[in-house]
Amino acid sequence: MRLRLIPFLFAVCLAAFVPARAAAQQSCDSLTSLEIPNATITSATTVDPPPDLSIPLPPSPIGPASTLTISTPFCRVVAFSAPTSDSHISFEVWLPVTARWNGKFEAVGNGGFIGQIGYSALAAALNRGYATASTDTGHASGNDESWALGHPEKLVDWSYRAVHEMTADSKLIVAAFYGKPAKLSYWNGCSTGGKQGLTEAQRYPDDFDGIVAGAPANYITHLQAGGVYTSWVRLKDGENSANFIPAAKLPYLHKAVLDACDAKDGVTDGVIGDPRRCNFDPKTIQCPGPDAASCLTAAQVHTAQLIYAGAKYNDGKQIFPGYQPGSELLWAAPGPVTNSIGVGFFRFMVFDNPDWDFTTFDVDRDTRAADQKLGSIVNAIDPNLKAFQDHGGKLIMYHGWADQGIQPENSINYYESVVSAMGGPQKTQEFLRLFMVPGMAHCQGGAGPNSFDALTALERWRENNAPPERLIAAHSTANVIDNSRPLCPYPQAAIYKGSGNVTDAGNYSCGNPNW
Repeated sequence: MRLRLIPFLFAVCLAAFVPARAAAQQSCDSLTSLEIPNATITSATTVDPPPDLSIPLPPSPIGPASTLTISTPFCRVVAFSAPTSDSHISFEVWLPVTARWNGKFEAVGNGGFIGQIGYSALAAALNRGYATASTDTGHASGNDESWALGHPEKLVDWSYRAVHEMTADSKLIVAAFYGKPAKLSYWNGCSTGGKQGLTEAQRYPDDFDGIVAGAPANYITHLQAGGVYTSWVRLKDGENSANFIPAAKLPYLHKAVLDACDAKDGVTDGVIGDPRRCNFDPKTIQCPGPDAASCLTAAQVHTAQLIYAGAKYNDGKQIFPGYQPGSELLWAAPGPVTNSIGVGFFRFMVFDNPDWDFTTFDVDRDTRAADQKLGSIVNAIDPNLKAFQDHGGKLIMYHGWADQGIQPENSINYYESVVSAMGGPQKTQEFLRLFMVPGMAHCQGGAGPNSFDALTALERWRENNAPPERLIAAHSTANVIDNSRPLCPYPQAAIYKGSGNVTDAGNYSCGNPNW
């Protein structure tokens, strides 16, 4: 038996010293013949501008319809995956020409329940030299969740399967086009895209070497219950009811919050450093007499208190955090409540009833129903990230303190659950860091510095073992930077040094605040 092993061991040792032969590169056009299990490449086209490529973009929750112009040469691959008989997961892979490729792969995320490929995110990744991919998550629609009615497999696709299928298939396409696999793979997304990143780390820890997860919508059942609860508190009796706070009153409420809490972080700049330290009571602007434009009635004060407190079970246990002080200007969501994402979630996914009336919402009962039916499918709250860490993965999370779409304490709650599961803060920060962004709204915008490059920080961490000690964020007006601030790994925060321009990031240090 030992003699028989000698030739085998010799071959293994020899192979270790003989360089593997590189796979043959395929032309862009020939990729349509690439065989991938459960997937079909419908087209592969060389795009070599000029003339530039123009792609129409539909309206989104953060902007109107527009046109995207691509000026970088690449191979555009259009494909779909069908892992089940009720699945049709469309995705695109954009492959920069070999001379422009950085040797890496970046997949980009989605928003809400929208079934649209993220062309703007693809273009940004392409311009950085990445081979990149995006999926419609298995359906083609806006934030109308009716696609899920009667299609449980499509809900699974949206929840986790589509991104994993796209990622596995895209890696095969990348390897075929360049004749070698990508040396590293990254995920970059915010909101649902942030949730998708955490889902990958939890369910498919080997898919990505690094993940940027912004404002993650990872606790879907409780997020949507919290959103409907806020709508119910404001609008269950209509806009003419006593408890409704008109949009015109929100600036007065916001000013009162800033008057009470803006200076607590050492800088008076219209931004609250850590809203949890703001013990604001809306009773301070309660009308002393009849209703008036610049004050809140007693009923409106009660509504504000409920919004700050957030959704709770009947026993007082928190379901989802409330909105933070400083977010008031963003409370007046556009459009009628019947079009809200949370109402659609309960109608088409929880109760399978298009006629479900949100005014009948019971936050305790209906949250439990959502958890029981969908929690194991749609949520991404598992704190055990050991497999992702063992893979060498690095994870950067970020969240705006003034986020009006996903309450920011949700990210802190998940981060702290990971700290508890993974052996404490020091061990957790070896692979996961959370950055809270004062004044930033949902994923972008807001009064505070809100533009920063988390992906470059992730690259340096994963590739050079340089953990991000700070991210520099900027605020711009008319495309001119007028404010900058360091973002610090939670629980640290940016602390003003006491001298110098308060709009200059260089005059702040990261530390544990004593506000």
